[in-house]
Amino acid sequence: MKQNFTVRQGALDGVEAFLCVARHRSFRKAAAELGVTPSAISQAVRVLETRLGAALFIRTTRSVGLTEAGERFLSRAKPAFEELVAAGEVARGLGQRPAGLLRLSVPRAVVPILLEPLIASFCQAYPEIEVEIATSKELIDIGAEGFDAGIRLGQFVPADMVAVPLTPPFRFIVVGSPGYFAERCRPMHTDDLRQHACLRWRQSSGALAPWSFNDNGHAIEIAVSGPLIAHDFPTMLGAAIEGVGLAQLPEPMVAEGVRAGKLVHVLEAYAPVIPGVFLYFPGHRQIMPKLRAFIDHVKSRTAGYGKVRAQDDARRVAARKRG
Repeated sequence: MKQNFTVRQGALDGVEAFLCVARHRSFRKAAAELGVTPSAISQAVRVLETRLGAALFIRTTRSVGLTEAGERFLSRAKPAFEELVAAGEVARGLGQRPAGLLRLSVPRAVVPILLEPLIASFCQAYPEIEVEIATSKELIDIGAEGFDAGIRLGQFVPADMVAVPLTPPFRFIVVGSPGYFAERCRPMHTDDLRQHACLRWRQSSGALAPWSFNDNGHAIEIAVSGPLIAHDFPTMLGAAIEGVGLAQLPEPMVAEGVRAGKLVHVLEAYAPVIPGVFLYFPGHRQIMPKLRAFIDHVKSRTAGYGKVRAQDDARRVAARKRG
C-alpha cells in the first residue's frame, strides 16, 4: 500500500544566507557579498530558524555570534553545502564543454567498419572525454542501461529515438570467396541460391533472417539454407572468406575483402539498399557536449564515404561495359 508523503519545499532556503552571515559575523557584509539588502538576509535567516525551530545567531547592536544550535548546524551544513555547490559545478561543466564518460552501445560489426578508424582521432581531439564501447547484438534500452547513445543499422533503430545518420545508405550484397566459386558456378538469379551453401544470421528475436533482394523495384525475401548459422556479421564474414558459403552482408563491411581479392560480388543487380548506420538517443534529453562532439567528429570523418562509393560504382559500370 502506498504511503502518503509530502516533499519538503525549500529545504535549502536560507542556508546560503546563514553560511555567509556565519563567515562574516555580519548581516551587512553577507548582504553585500550576495548582492541583496541586509533586510533580505535577515528575513532569510529568520525563515530558516523558524523552519528548524531553533535560534542560530546571537544578535546584539555590536556583534553577531552563533548559538550552540548555530555552531552545530554550521559544522554539518558548511561541508554539505560546499559539496552541493561542487556537484553543481561538475554538472555545469559537463553541460558546457565536451568532457566526461561517453557510453555507446554498438553491434560488433560496426566497430571495425566505423569506430576503429575514428576512436583514436576522437580521443586525441577530445582528451577530456572517456569513451566506453559496449558491443551487443541486442536492442537494449539505452536509457535504462545508462548509455548516452546507441549505434545500429537504420531499420533497427526504435521509432521513439532521435536518429542521426553516420553513413549514407549502402547496399546489402552477396559475396563468396574465389575458392568457393572454383568448384561452383556463380549465381545469376536469386533462384540459383537453392544450389548454393548460404550462411544465415539468427536475429536477437531468435528467428533466422531471410535474405532480402530488390527485383526490379520489388522487395523480395528468400529463405536460404546452408551449413552455418551465425549470431553476428563478423562471424559470417570470416566464414565467407574461408569458403564455407555465400554471405549477404553490408557493403562497407566486405569492401576490404573485395579489394584484397578475398571476396567476389554476385547478384549485384538484386542488391537492396538499406538506410545506413545511425546513432540514436532518447529525444527528451538535451544533447550533451560530449555526445555532440562525437556526432560531429564521426560525420566529418565519414563525409567522404559517399564520394568513394560513387567512384567505385562508376568503376564497376565501366568494367562491365569493357567486358
